Amino acid sequence: MTSASVKSTADPEPMALGHMSSMEGVYDEPIPHPGRPAYFAAMTTHEFLSDTTRQATQPPSPTTTVVPHTTRVDLTGRTALVTGAASGIGRACALRLADAGADVRLVDQDGEALKVLADQGVGEAVVLDLTDLDAAEETARGSDIVVNNAGVQTVAPVQDFPPERFSLILRLMVESPFRVVRGALPHMYRRGWGRVVNISSVHGLRASAYKSAYVAAKHGLEGFSKVVALEGAEHGVTSNCVNPGYVRTPLVEKQITEQAAAHGIPEERVISEVLLARTPLKRLIEPSEVAELVAYLCSADASFVNGASLPVDGAWNAS
Repeated sequence: MTSASVKSTADPEPMALGHMSSMEGVYDEPIPHPGRPAYFAAMTTHEFLSDTTRQATQPPSPTTTVVPHTTRVDLTGRTALVTGAASGIGRACALRLADAGADVRLVDQDGEALKVLADQGVGEAVVLDLTDLDAAEETARGSDIVVNNAGVQTVAPVQDFPPERFSLILRLMVESPFRVVRGALPHMYRRGWGRVVNISSVHGLRASAYKSAYVAAKHGLEGFSKVVALEGAEHGVTSNCVNPGYVRTPLVEKQITEQAAAHGIPEERVISEVLLARTPLKRLIEPSEVAELVAYLCSADASFVNGASLPVDGAWNAS
């Protein structure tokens, strides 16, 4: 996530990088819909809240499963940088790493949501535009742990995909992680220890139509993560990808409700037959479940897990 809003030709309002605007579809493939533009912003498989729908301080809904910590992780004395930290997976990771004792740098464009977390003692708020690549690299200096989480999505056929939007997605989701890791590695190498965790996606392992930029970016992130794993191994640095399917956030739930109304089907069918059509396990992933895997990858027990891509997708990738 990032600090500055960037005007997207797909969106009537400015799009905040690393967040999603209020958008139309949760479907993995576009469904004909009256009034749908040629291309539109849509949520990723690990989504973040827009400024208008962010609920950073909202407690879990009654249907949300709160996952207890299953991994003993002591990160006392470690500094962790988390991008997209104001909500969703990023927020869950920040909370989990802080609970493990890390000093967390909360990087996001939503200063208000970051302030809430900072006031709760979760970490230090860093309001930053991650497409400012020099600033992204500089803010990562001194980090022992990097969690690259920020991302956006646009859905459109290749022939209609706006070139400037394609470039923006690659800059945010490939170039920025490269610059963040580039800034962090010298410190990690000096200390002989480091953890790079890239929040990728099922779409880093397989493709879906109409998501050319997102799929290209996630595949690029996967390759970059493996190179860091090879180079960092002799320095005690590991680099891995976590590959979630669809994750429960208030924004996702809002979009499910809207799609159910728009297409005249129950919300349960939107989840099971559309959103999770290719997922054998028919439920959304909780952000805390992803964060628990991230915490494990930062632990001493995971020191030999390196260069991996770890699906958290209910067997979607296996289907």
